Amino acid sequence: MNELSLRRASAAASRRRALSAIAGAGALGALGATGLLGLSGCGGGGDEAETSSTTTTSTGSTGTTTANTGTVSTNPASCSVVPEETAGPYPADGSMASNTTYNVLALAGIVRSDIRSNIGSSTQVGGVPLTLTLTLTNASASCASLAGYAIYLWHCSREGNYSVYTTSNVSDNALRGVQETNASGQVTFTTIVPGCYAGRMPHMHLEVYPSLAKATTASNKVKTTQLAFPTETLRTVYSTASGYTASLNNLGNISFASDNVFSDGTSLEMVTMAGSVSAGYTANISIAIAA
Repeated sequence: MNELSLRRASAAASRRRALSAIAGAGALGALGATGLLGLSGCGGGGDEAETSSTTTTSTGSTGTTTANTGTVSTNPASCSVVPEETAGPYPADGSMASNTTYNVLALAGIVRSDIRSNIGSSTQVGGVPLTLTLTLTNASASCASLAGYAIYLWHCSREGNYSVYTTSNVSDNALRGVQETNASGQVTFTTIVPGCYAGRMPHMHLEVYPSLAKATTASNKVKTTQLAFPTETLRTVYSTASGYTASLNNLGNISFASDNVFSDGTSLEMVTMAGSVSAGYTANISIAIAA
């Protein structure tokens, strides 16, 4: 079985496990289960949320503002666990997924909110500024906020490359960082709008750890997933901002339907974006885990 087949098999297994968990929770009447030139191999799978949502988009000369308005049922089962996804080939978390010697989680300074530069450097990577706020909740407790957890976030550059692997050096660690959730279960990262490399829709990776003390190696993680971004907003960024030319071309050749991670749904992984190319963007998302 080749690598793509293995990833597809893993995706199907992950999806079946998630569906089984949701079905089991419903039967019990309890809470719902809730680059190195960039590869197309960040395989995985996700499940559609059992909530309805509407999206409104307004486009101006300098950018697009997108708002996702969710209609959430009062049924606790609507508090669904975000799908488990692959970490992809470039996690740099000390795992066998890529190279065990590449572990940025062991670096002093990896706990940071602004991830636009290498640790200890003032030189920032190029790209449209993005402030991402993520809220972590507990699907096993009516989506109560989870404080004191750690979230490791990483993504590619506007050119579609991942740090560490671009130079085979863990000191090249831009666009990677760890934050501890506050009393409201929130973390905020200052970063850039990610690029789009061939074969994948634009995305960010994240791993959830039970504490900062545990966020030192992938073996301690409790959740791995990915974040998706509104296509029209990204198209505006890629067609307007410098440095994203390749991303615009790549985006034109991929869709959520053909993406090997997001093809089975993005409703629990889609961020809400607002802003403009000139002023920068904000993105927000709430994700639930079974804590």
